[in-house]
Amino acid sequence: MLTQKSSRRLGFLALAATMAATRFGHCGSAWAPPDASWAVFFVAGFYLASEWRWALPALLVGAVAVDFAAIRYYGFSDYCVTAAYWFIVPAYSLLWLGGAWLSRRYQRAPGDLRRLALTLALSVSACFLLTEGSFYWLGARIEHVSIAGWWSNFLSWYGYFMLVTGAYVGLAALGHVAVTRRMPARAHLQTP
Repeated sequence: MLTQKSSRRLGFLALAATMAATRFGHCGSAWAPPDASWAVFFVAGFYLASEWRWALPALLVGAVAVDFAAIRYYGFSDYCVTAAYWFIVPAYSLLWLGGAWLSRRYQRAPGDLRRLALTLALSVSACFLLTEGSFYWLGARIEHVSIAGWWSNFLSWYGYFMLVTGAYVGLAALGHVAVTRRMPARAHLQTP
């Protein structure tokens, strides 16, 4: 039987593997599924909130390592790697915090779905605003920056990131319901 500590480590490994397997989709690969990184940080925050000292930095390093490998060894474009690239640290941390906040309020009640939807929407919106805004304004890739140009760019990509992240988190939520259906309340969050 798995202990809480070992099940958390296995959960972390599954999330890290999911991010590694899909992050090439972030780099523009036609053969990789859409990038699950944002969902991974949100879900990790939900399940591993108390493990933030090691799990959050490990996932951040993993994301950077996949990007580095994709560019260095697989020939992907470095278009997104600018001074703004490092804004993924606070942006992904916001996703983690959204998941952690939701975890503390999880009650296994019908209101949880509404709380999930609102928390996810706010977390993804904050993350997108930070990553897209920093890239647009600080990335030096856009020749003539303007409020209208930024807003157009924002609207062009916002729905995609919300949809992809929402789909992955939705799959995780379905898996959570299937696994925890027979578990006592709060068992997934208890510390050893």
